[in-house]
Amino acid sequence: MVAVMLAWLWRLGLAKASPRFMELREGKGRTMTDDVLQGYRKSIDNIDAALVHLLAERFKVTQAVGRYKATSGLPAADPGREEHQIARLRRLAEDAELDPEFSEKFLRFIIDEVIRHHQQMQA
Repeated sequence: MVAVMLAWLWRLGLAKASPRFMELREGKGRTMTDDVLQGYRKSIDNIDAALVHLLAERFKVTQAVGRYKATSGLPAADPGREEHQIARLRRLAEDAELDPEFSEKFLRFIIDEVIRHHQQMQA
């Protein structure tokens, strides 16, 4: 990021081509801050991968639920269950120091997608 900013300053004539600037521009001279940031980013990447795999597992189970509902004549949506799950997730979010509004929006998005899939199975 620093190298990009310095490159723009150089192009605008606001930075001189010092040896340090040239090192940064060429990707040399990484700082400890860069290493720390890379460590954080690697952690985020790993967590994102885990989230994707967990969502895939969740959707496998909800697909099975959708097939069961379709063959049993049950409705695609279960508002009571959905509200119970949202309340439960909000409590978990608060315990984990995560914004409960965010967690509700996240779960609502997932629930809406699951219901859409269930409706397609019943059509």
